[in-house]
Amino acid sequence: MAIEGPLKELGIHDVFQLLDLSRKTGTLTVVSNLRRNQGTVVFQDGAVVFAQIQSNPHPLGHLLIRAGKVSEADLQRARDMQHRGDRRRLGELLVTIGAVSQRELERHVRFQVEEVIFELLSWREGYFSFAEENAADMPADATVRIPTESLLMEGARRIDEWSQIEGKIPNLGVVPSFAPTGGGDQGALDLLPTEWEVMAAIDGDRDVRGIATLLGRSEFEVAKTIFGLESAGVLVITDRRRSSSESVEAPEDLDDLMARATTAAETGDLEAARRWAEQARSLRPHEPVVYALLGRLELAANRSHEAEENLRRALRLDPLLVSAHRLLGDALALQGRFHEAVEWWQRWLKIGEHDSQADVADLQRVQEAVTAAQTLDALVRSVHG
Repeated sequence: MAIEGPLKELGIHDVFQLLDLSRKTGTLTVVSNLRRNQGTVVFQDGAVVFAQIQSNPHPLGHLLIRAGKVSEADLQRARDMQHRGDRRRLGELLVTIGAVSQRELERHVRFQVEEVIFELLSWREGYFSFAEENAADMPADATVRIPTESLLMEGARRIDEWSQIEGKIPNLGVVPSFAPTGGGDQGALDLLPTEWEVMAAIDGDRDVRGIATLLGRSEFEVAKTIFGLESAGVLVITDRRRSSSESVEAPEDLDDLMARATTAAETGDLEAARRWAEQARSLRPHEPVVYALLGRLELAANRSHEAEENLRRALRLDPLLVSAHRLLGDALALQGRFHEAVEWWQRWLKIGEHDSQADVADLQRVQEAVTAAQTLDALVRSVHG
């Protein structure tokens, strides 16, 4: 029985569920003209046993070499055996010659299949068709059997995480680069091996997709790692696509962008203010005053955690940025972290005493806030023993 139709009428998630519940055996083909891409998934009694995608940058041999599980010589030996007429799959031959264990092979094949499925689950347009046939005829390098339900659950989890990541990484074409080292104590850099691996692949020109291809790792995992490093202030991210598309209409002068953002904020149009500020960040991703402005806008929108993130980044870039000290104190106070808020406010008061731009009313307000926060902090500490 053939099942086919556009994804806008029956979503890819529903297609997978249908094939799982009906325990189908056969091949699902998904085509996206928009992406110029095509994926193939083979089911056996409702479980996924094979998957490939036209744009897949992670062939099995590359994955095994990248993971240090086989050598180039091992891979070439297995391919030579196939060329001489051995009809066994590449993975089976690598196991036969002792280049890799069956367990390691299955782990990497599973990774390869999962990445194809997770890519397909993100498609919202295209056309699908399913044809029942013998799964034993699939052109796989090795075989696995993955419950469809577990793939759908993991796919849903990734979609949730992407909703958080996409604020900083809206597409896989963004380019990470190292943030400049600010003055002052930067603290120790304690990174995981996977984070060091990603950092070693960053050259200021290679995008997220390119890094994933180079490392032979999941685009999602690489994006997640870069997101974490950017949040820690180690990296900055530039969206060259957006910058180029906006260059015709957007002003290219940082002062002009900052002025427009400030004016919009003063008139209460926070969305417009954020758009101008984001353009300023795309133009000058290493400029601390841009992050201070973004922090102020997040505070105005009552998003204290996002404000804290931007303000700490501003201070990493410029530890003496006056306004960021006060605003960070405000963000911490909104979170009930009064002891930390007092520390930042007191730093600002010391700087503000020598700052000609510091407003007398602001100085008085912060002094009163320090007193109130100290009282609240003492009260909270006494309640909690």
